[in-house]
Amino acid sequence: MKASSKSLLATLRGVRQERPALWLMRQAGRYLPEYRALRETKGGFLELCYDSEAAAEVTLQPIRRFGFDGAILFSDILVVPHALGQDLWFEAGEGPRLAPPLVDTTLASLAAMPQRLDPVYRTVARVAGALPPGTTFLGFAGSPWTVATYMVAGQGSKDQAAARRMAFGDPAAFGAIVEAIVDLSVTYLSGQIEQGVEAVQLFDSWAGSLSPSQFERWVIAPNAEIVRRLKALHPDTPIIGFPKGAGGKLASYANETGVDAIGLDETVDPAWADATLPAHLPVQGNLDPLALVAGGDVLDAAIDRILAAFPDRPHIFNLGHGIVPDTPIAHVEHLIRRVRG
Repeated sequence: MKASSKSLLATLRGVRQERPALWLMRQAGRYLPEYRALRETKGGFLELCYDSEAAAEVTLQPIRRFGFDGAILFSDILVVPHALGQDLWFEAGEGPRLAPPLVDTTLASLAAMPQRLDPVYRTVARVAGALPPGTTFLGFAGSPWTVATYMVAGQGSKDQAAARRMAFGDPAAFGAIVEAIVDLSVTYLSGQIEQGVEAVQLFDSWAGSLSPSQFERWVIAPNAEIVRRLKALHPDTPIIGFPKGAGGKLASYANETGVDAIGLDETVDPAWADATLPAHLPVQGNLDPLALVAGGDVLDAAIDRILAAFPDRPHIFNLGHGIVPDTPIAHVEHLIRRVRG
């Protein structure tokens, strides 16, 4: 594996940097006026995701404005169930909808349409040809458990009860859904890598809703399978795992999935993570997005606490979850100055 001149990519490969590489989850999005202006001209959110020229522009906007060390592909985790055959749309003010919900029907009733992912691959190719030379290009997919919760319920929920009920009551049917997501996710991430992404992140936004045994079955095992199969195809591409809400189960996730780096949400004590996670495993995180909104002394103290927590460990500075729409631009600029010294 060759050394990288890109600080984020080098960190993911285990090389600690003098100052941490920096990017923010959801950095391409609604807090940016240039994003809002483009969105107004393109109609709905899904239409924007599938417009390769526009999605590439959105991916590049925060790089032009802030010079982050990483660019994250602008897309959505639900393009995978869309490609598996569910209808997908976004209700204004309410979020995504998928039909038919798999709580009411079987996976076998869906007709897969993998060609729905082709615009995303074209977006990747456009961005890869336009990024500054020092910027690492990150692709992503939703992890199987989180994607399955949407597929089963047909929408998001606070407690993922529909998916949890199916996982307990009909684990064979639920397992078939997870297996289909694993299969397509490997193909999807491999396609992103082939078009130019240099690392990928697995987002498990609802990992925190499961008991330890269910976490092993529906979070660790499927993510480990994706990592194993993707590494067989692309052994030099780093994989970041982000099991939001995993808490005390983070060490098991890190040890058993085989990910190259682990994302920490804002509820994790970074000093605990440094003491608990495997030595030298790169970590990413974990500023509370609302501390970034608050700014001032609260923001400075939170930044300093995170920077001090990883004296010997490769660290990527990031949020503990996605940036929120009312985040002041000036606070992001202050964060960048503070992290970069």
